[in-house]
Amino acid sequence: MRFAFFFVFLLSTVFALAQEVSIPKSWKKDVRKFREKLEWEYMHEERTPLTPEDKAHFKGLDYFRADRDFIVIARFIRTPDAIPFAMMTSSGKTREYVKYADLDFTVQGRTLKLAVYQNIQLVKDEKYKNHLFLPFTDFTCGIESYGGGRYIDLEIPAGQNILIDFNQCYNPYCAYSTGWNCPIVPDENRLDIRIEAGVKKWHD
Repeated sequence: MRFAFFFVFLLSTVFALAQEVSIPKSWKKDVRKFREKLEWEYMHEERTPLTPEDKAHFKGLDYFRADRDFIVIARFIRTPDAIPFAMMTSSGKTREYVKYADLDFTVQGRTLKLAVYQNIQLVKDEKYKNHLFLPFTDFTCGIESYGGGRYIDLEIPAGQNILIDFNQCYNPYCAYSTGWNCPIVPDENRLDIRIEAGVKKWHD
Protein backbone atom coordinates (compact mmCIF):
# COMPACT_ATOMS: atom_id res chain seq x y z
CA MET A 1 0.00 0.00 0.00
CA ARG A 2 2.81 2.38 0.90
CA PHE A 3 4.58 1.50 -2.35
CA ALA A 4 1.46 2.24 -4.39
CA PHE A 5 1.06 5.62 -2.68
CA PHE A 6 4.72 6.45 -3.29
CA PHE A 7 4.42 5.44 -6.95
CA VAL A 8 1.39 7.68 -7.49
CA PHE A 9 3.15 10.54 -5.71
CA LEU A 10 6.24 10.05 -7.88
CA LEU A 11 4.21 10.06 -11.08
CA SER A 12 2.36 13.24 -10.09
CA THR A 13 5.66 14.92 -9.22
CA VAL A 14 7.24 13.98 -12.55
CA PHE A 15 4.14 15.17 -14.40
CA ALA A 16 4.20 18.50 -12.58
CA LEU A 17 7.89 19.00 -13.30
CA ALA A 18 7.32 18.21 -16.96
CA GLN A 19 4.85 21.08 -17.12
CA GLU A 20 7.11 23.65 -15.49
CA VAL A 21 7.80 26.70 -17.62
CA SER A 22 11.06 28.62 -17.53
CA ILE A 23 12.78 31.30 -19.58
CA PRO A 24 15.00 29.46 -22.10
CA LYS A 25 18.72 30.14 -22.15
CA SER A 26 18.36 30.59 -25.90
CA TRP A 27 15.94 33.53 -25.54
CA LYS A 28 18.19 35.96 -27.44
CA LYS A 29 18.53 33.48 -30.29
CA ASP A 30 14.76 32.92 -30.24
CA VAL A 31 14.13 36.66 -30.55
CA ARG A 32 16.58 36.91 -33.44
CA LYS A 33 14.85 34.01 -35.23
CA PHE A 34 11.46 35.64 -34.68
CA ARG A 35 12.68 38.88 -36.27
CA GLU A 36 14.29 37.14 -39.22
CA LYS A 37 11.16 35.09 -39.90
CA LEU A 38 8.88 38.13 -39.63
CA GLU A 39 10.95 40.19 -42.06
CA TRP A 40 11.33 37.26 -44.47
CA GLU A 41 7.55 36.86 -44.56
CA TYR A 42 7.03 40.56 -45.24
CA MET A 43 9.45 40.40 -48.16
CA HIS A 44 8.55 37.03 -49.66
CA GLU A 45 5.00 36.02 -48.73
CA GLU A 46 2.28 36.88 -51.24
CA ARG A 47 0.12 38.27 -48.43
CA THR A 48 2.41 41.04 -47.18
CA PRO A 49 1.31 44.24 -45.40
CA LEU A 50 3.99 46.29 -47.18
CA THR A 51 3.02 48.49 -50.07
CA PRO A 52 4.94 47.88 -53.32
CA GLU A 53 6.90 51.08 -52.70
CA ASP A 54 7.79 50.15 -49.11
CA LYS A 55 8.70 46.63 -50.17
CA ALA A 56 11.07 47.96 -52.82
CA HIS A 57 12.95 49.97 -50.18
CA PHE A 58 12.52 47.60 -47.23
CA LYS A 59 15.63 47.31 -45.06
CA GLY A 60 14.04 45.75 -42.01
CA LEU A 61 11.77 46.71 -39.13
CA ASP A 62 12.62 48.84 -36.13
CA TYR A 63 12.63 47.15 -32.71
CA PHE A 64 13.08 47.91 -29.06
CA ARG A 65 16.25 46.41 -27.63
CA ALA A 66 15.76 42.75 -26.74
CA ASP A 67 15.23 42.67 -22.97
CA ARG A 68 14.95 39.64 -20.70
CA ASP A 69 12.86 41.68 -18.24
CA PHE A 70 10.02 41.55 -20.74
CA ILE A 71 9.91 37.77 -20.81
CA VAL A 72 7.49 36.63 -18.11
CA ILE A 73 5.97 33.46 -16.75
CA ALA A 74 2.22 34.02 -16.41
CA ARG A 75 -0.37 32.11 -14.46
CA PHE A 76 -2.77 30.59 -17.01
CA ILE A 77 -6.32 30.81 -15.65
CA ARG A 78 -8.84 29.10 -17.94
CA THR A 79 -12.07 31.02 -18.51
CA PRO A 80 -15.04 28.80 -17.59
CA ASP A 81 -18.10 28.69 -19.84
CA ALA A 82 -16.86 31.48 -22.08
CA ILE A 83 -19.35 32.67 -24.69
CA PRO A 84 -18.13 33.63 -28.19
CA PHE A 85 -18.31 37.35 -28.96
CA ALA A 86 -17.80 39.68 -31.90
CA MET A 87 -14.45 41.45 -31.71
CA MET A 88 -14.42 44.72 -33.63
CA THR A 89 -11.86 45.23 -36.37
CA SER A 90 -10.32 48.25 -38.06
CA SER A 91 -12.56 47.84 -41.10
CA GLY A 92 -15.74 48.11 -39.04
CA LYS A 93 -16.46 44.42 -39.48
CA THR A 94 -16.24 41.86 -36.67
CA ARG A 95 -14.56 38.53 -36.09
CA GLU A 96 -15.84 35.84 -33.74
CA TYR A 97 -13.58 35.09 -30.78
CA VAL A 98 -13.91 33.45 -27.41
CA LYS A 99 -12.00 34.48 -24.30
CA TYR A 100 -9.89 31.41 -23.52
CA ALA A 101 -7.99 32.42 -20.37
CA ASP A 102 -6.65 35.19 -18.16
CA LEU A 103 -2.90 35.59 -17.83
CA ASP A 104 -1.62 36.94 -14.50
CA PHE A 105 2.02 38.08 -14.43
CA THR A 106 4.48 40.63 -13.11
CA VAL A 107 6.53 43.14 -15.09
CA GLN A 108 8.94 45.57 -13.44
CA GLY A 109 7.32 44.96 -10.09
CA ARG A 110 3.80 45.55 -11.42
CA THR A 111 1.16 42.83 -11.19
CA LEU A 112 -0.77 42.79 -14.47
CA LYS A 113 -3.46 40.81 -16.24
CA LEU A 114 -4.22 40.19 -19.90
CA ALA A 115 -6.90 38.12 -21.58
CA VAL A 116 -6.02 35.69 -24.34
CA TYR A 117 -8.46 34.67 -27.06
CA GLN A 118 -9.22 32.02 -29.67
CA ASN A 119 -10.50 32.80 -33.15
CA ILE A 120 -13.56 30.58 -33.66
CA GLN A 121 -12.90 30.04 -37.38
CA LEU A 122 -9.13 29.70 -37.18
CA VAL A 123 -9.13 26.87 -34.62
CA LYS A 124 -11.16 24.72 -37.00
CA ASP A 125 -7.92 24.36 -38.95
CA GLU A 126 -5.88 21.52 -37.43
CA LYS A 127 -2.73 23.62 -37.78
CA TYR A 128 -4.14 26.30 -35.47
CA LYS A 129 -6.22 24.22 -33.04
CA ASN A 130 -3.97 25.25 -30.12
CA HIS A 131 -3.38 28.83 -31.26
CA LEU A 132 -4.07 31.69 -28.85
CA PHE A 133 -4.29 35.37 -29.75
CA LEU A 134 -2.94 38.02 -27.36
CA PRO A 135 -3.60 41.64 -28.41
CA PHE A 136 -2.62 44.51 -26.12
CA THR A 137 -1.85 48.20 -25.91
CA ASP A 138 0.56 49.93 -23.54
CA PHE A 139 1.95 53.38 -22.85
CA THR A 140 4.41 53.21 -25.77
CA CYS A 141 1.50 53.06 -28.24
CA GLY A 142 1.31 56.14 -30.40
CA ILE A 143 4.81 57.17 -29.36
CA GLU A 144 7.45 54.54 -30.10
CA SER A 145 5.05 51.74 -31.05
CA TYR A 146 1.94 51.53 -33.22
CA GLY A 147 -1.02 53.41 -31.77
CA GLY A 148 -3.46 50.57 -32.39
CA GLY A 149 -1.54 48.12 -30.23
CA ARG A 150 0.42 44.97 -30.92
CA TYR A 151 -0.15 41.22 -31.00
CA ILE A 152 1.54 38.08 -29.65
CA ASP A 153 0.92 34.51 -30.85
CA LEU A 154 0.78 31.82 -28.15
CA GLU A 155 -0.02 28.12 -27.82
CA ILE A 156 -2.25 26.47 -25.22
CA PRO A 157 0.13 25.34 -22.45
CA ALA A 158 0.23 21.85 -20.98
CA GLY A 159 0.13 23.15 -17.42
CA GLN A 160 -0.98 26.13 -15.38
CA ASN A 161 1.76 28.51 -16.51
CA ILE A 162 2.66 30.06 -19.85
CA LEU A 163 5.65 32.01 -21.14
CA ILE A 164 5.00 35.44 -22.67
CA ASP A 165 7.90 36.98 -24.56
CA PHE A 166 7.00 40.59 -25.28
CA ASN A 167 10.16 40.81 -27.40
CA GLN A 168 8.16 38.80 -29.93
CA CYS A 169 5.16 41.09 -30.15
CA TYR A 170 4.42 42.44 -33.62
CA ASN A 171 2.27 45.04 -35.34
CA PRO A 172 -1.07 44.29 -37.00
CA TYR A 173 -0.98 44.63 -40.78
CA CYS A 174 -2.93 47.88 -40.42
CA ALA A 175 0.25 49.50 -39.10
CA TYR A 176 1.78 49.23 -42.59
CA SER A 177 -0.99 49.83 -45.09
CA THR A 178 -4.75 50.28 -45.48
CA GLY A 179 -7.39 47.76 -46.46
CA TRP A 180 -6.77 45.19 -43.72
CA ASN A 181 -9.22 43.74 -41.24
CA CYS A 182 -7.27 43.99 -37.95
CA PRO A 183 -8.84 43.10 -34.58
CA ILE A 184 -9.08 46.08 -32.23
CA VAL A 185 -7.59 45.50 -28.79
CA PRO A 186 -10.38 44.93 -26.22
CA ASP A 187 -10.53 47.35 -23.29
CA GLU A 188 -9.49 44.66 -20.80
CA ASN A 189 -6.11 44.37 -22.56
CA ARG A 190 -5.02 47.99 -22.26
CA LEU A 191 -1.95 48.08 -20.01
CA ASP A 192 -1.05 51.21 -18.03
CA ILE A 193 2.67 50.53 -18.30
CA ARG A 194 5.36 50.89 -20.96
CA ILE A 195 6.23 47.61 -22.69
CA GLU A 196 9.54 48.60 -24.26
CA ALA A 197 9.93 45.40 -26.25
CA GLY A 198 9.06 44.02 -29.65
CA VAL A 199 8.39 45.78 -32.95
CA LYS A 200 8.22 49.58 -32.99
CA LYS A 201 5.89 51.57 -35.23
CA TRP A 202 6.34 51.77 -38.99
CA HIS A 203 7.43 55.02 -40.57
CA ASP A 204 5.02 57.96 -40.16
